[in-house]
Amino acid sequence: MTDLGATDFAVVVYREDEKWEADLLPQALTADLEGLIHALRQLPGIGGTIGMVAVGDDFFVALRVFGGEVSVFLSDITAALDDYPLAQQVLEYLDLPIPDEDDDIDMVLPAGDLSIFADLGLDEMELGALSGDLELYPDEVLASIASRLGFAQPFERALDAAIG
Repeated sequence: MTDLGATDFAVVVYREDEKWEADLLPQALTADLEGLIHALRQLPGIGGTIGMVAVGDDFFVALRVFGGEVSVFLSDITAALDDYPLAQQVLEYLDLPIPDEDDDIDMVLPAGDLSIFADLGLDEMELGALSGDLELYPDEVLASIASRLGFAQPFERALDAAIG
């Protein structure tokens, strides 16, 4: 199992009193999908609760919990090959096979709900393009998503608390 890194973080984003709020979640949740879902369910936001997780320089996961419905997006399925528990758990949750070492995967392949933020203004094509941009680190992609969705400042405050 991969150790938690200094750049691993999990942020929860929700709307309260018609404005976006963001809080840092415990770093241990960067390796625990069920724990993330449970934490997101604890904050009833207008329009659901959003979770954004970055694991090192390798990948990110976005979650959205609205009532009993959970949407999950993994930026790169190949992270499951590198023994990242969260990536493996997401693929299991999505009922997708974990890639085999013998699979010839030489590009970033996202998995899950590409339309996770479509109703907030980020369509499938844009999310796919962002997740496949090899020039950006996961925290930069998540910051870009936060900006496009309108919660850049609360996200940045939470991120500053996480990685300084």
